[in-house]
Amino acid sequence: MRQTEIHALACEVCGRLPHPRRTRMALAKLGAVFPVELVLHAVVIHLELPYLAAVLILAVTATILVIWVVEPGAMRYLSRWLHGPELRHRHRLDSAERLWRIRVRLDDKPGRLELLAKQLADRRANILAVHVHHLENGVLDELVVSTPAAVDPQRLTHAVSRAGGVAVGIWPASALTLVDGQTRALGLAARVAADPAELPLVIAELLGAQYVPAPDPERVPGGTLLEIAPPDGLAAMTFLRTGEPFTPAEIARAHRLTDLALVAARQ
Repeated sequence: MRQTEIHALACEVCGRLPHPRRTRMALAKLGAVFPVELVLHAVVIHLELPYLAAVLILAVTATILVIWVVEPGAMRYLSRWLHGPELRHRHRLDSAERLWRIRVRLDDKPGRLELLAKQLADRRANILAVHVHHLENGVLDELVVSTPAAVDPQRLTHAVSRAGGVAVGIWPASALTLVDGQTRALGLAARVAADPAELPLVIAELLGAQYVPAPDPERVPGGTLLEIAPPDGLAAMTFLRTGEPFTPAEIARAHRLTDLALVAARQ
């Protein structure tokens, strides 16, 4: 259990643990090496060996014991103390509230969203942002909620079901999700106006989708495809998103960015 907790601090890329603080590392090495050196010197002096033999034995034995036995063992045994500050920070991070992005289909009837809010509140989920996409057979609500660390996606899915909705998807979110949508859209529009060639990448970022330059129907993985064919004979652009369909509002935004790119290209 202790080693599992320590190795949770390891880098996901290289697998190495963070370097302990210098003071703790120095104290750990001193506490591990000093008793060994003390006992080893006492034994060699007690044997009254010749000077050169005593020096050779001390050098070789101390090097082997310290480098390959004592120091590695002490680092493992004292690992929890060495990484104590990082573990405390991780405990605070793990116990902090989490952000979730929820997409749910609801009937377009009065009170449905209020019922969903009540079910989420019963599970201590605080709604931070709501966006409503109107569809032909109902509405698709996109919510950003914060929850205690103990609340998992299964509990959120149960809340959606109790409210009469169908969860399209629940994903972990970050603080960037709470950036004002209009501000984000204006920033992406500025990129397109400055360089129309950025259009495919900007649309992909706007939709949270993958730009597929030359899609092959037999090789495209499961998901929803969106094709945008600009006027003036320009090449069509195809985007792929897995797990959630494109809403009419999202498609309209992509077309408006395309119009902006055409205007900027003519100037």
